[in-house]
Amino acid sequence: MAVKENVMRQIKVEKLVVQCCIGGEGDQLTKVAKVLNQLTDQTPSFGKSRLTVRGFGIRRGQKISAMCTVRGDKAMDIIEKALRVKSYTLPESCFSSNGNFGFGITEHIDLGIKYDPAIGIFGMDFTIVLARPGKRVAVRKHNQTAVGCAHKISKQDAIDFTVQKFEVSVTTHKIHKM
Repeated sequence: MAVKENVMRQIKVEKLVVQCCIGGEGDQLTKVAKVLNQLTDQTPSFGKSRLTVRGFGIRRGQKISAMCTVRGDKAMDIIEKALRVKSYTLPESCFSSNGNFGFGITEHIDLGIKYDPAIGIFGMDFTIVLARPGKRVAVRKHNQTAVGCAHKISKQDAIDFTVQKFEVSVTTHKIHKM
């Protein structure tokens, strides 16, 4: 008799957040929004500055970034494109202790978006949130409870899932002291 894997222990990609920070309002931010719209087929939302930074000319509450949250098959397609740009290699430092991982690319045209000289070239960050079934009990409004430690996704669980699902090689960088 074959042993079945527990369905509640299976890890899945909950969402992908694609973010691009410009550091200022104006024409550049609308160009970034256009690029994110081309990539995700969604209208991006804008992030605002929390602090005033006079050296960079940023005021508190000023729009400085654009982001899109993508779920489902579209998210998996974008993750595949982005990992292809990174040559399916990620350092271990890209993975957080709570099981999420993220990385950035320097040029959006590597994702297959046609280059437009009027828009320019932008880099962007990809954050992938992993989850197991049952995570909702911690965030629901009625009868909210904590998720047990054994059910949470660890850093090693996220690395194993990424290696198995996306065929990514995870490298460890050790610093040698002299």
